[in-house]
Amino acid sequence: MHSELMSILEGHGIMTVATLRPDGWPQATTVSYVNDGVILYFLISRTSQKFANIAADERVAITIASKPNGVTDIKGLSLAAKASEARDEPYRSKMLAKLSARHPGYFDATALDMTKSALMRANPTMISIIDFSKGLGHAETVTVGAAEMVELTANRPDNWGATPAG
Repeated sequence: MHSELMSILEGHGIMTVATLRPDGWPQATTVSYVNDGVILYFLISRTSQKFANIAADERVAITIASKPNGVTDIKGLSLAAKASEARDEPYRSKMLAKLSARHPGYFDATALDMTKSALMRANPTMISIIDFSKGLGHAETVTVGAAEMVELTANRPDNWGATPAG
């Protein structure tokens, strides 16, 4: 597993999930997450638009990043994934406990009403690792398969032509 990819996944806890609404417009929502390798887990309401969107179309786009000190500090991930509800026990309980521990005060894993909430699993098919310390616009693509990371390649030139200020 690529250490930079895992460092970003483990070093963050908030991501943006984009789904497709019935009218075709994208909907992006910020959620808390935990990961098991490159597989991401997040909790949502069964009555939410996100849940309905994913039920209609499992394809999601996800971004993970934090505010950098400067442009060359920009590091993050952009993922294409397929999302579905994680119902398999005891794995579901394990991921809920991990979410509760990583995000204290978010919810009580032992008292959670799973008739109202859904633990979602996002299985990435492609991940772009963005790292501007290697050049403005630098990204590497990770193709994900059954054995997780399959291939890592540069997916675009490392420089958009801009020069960092300062």
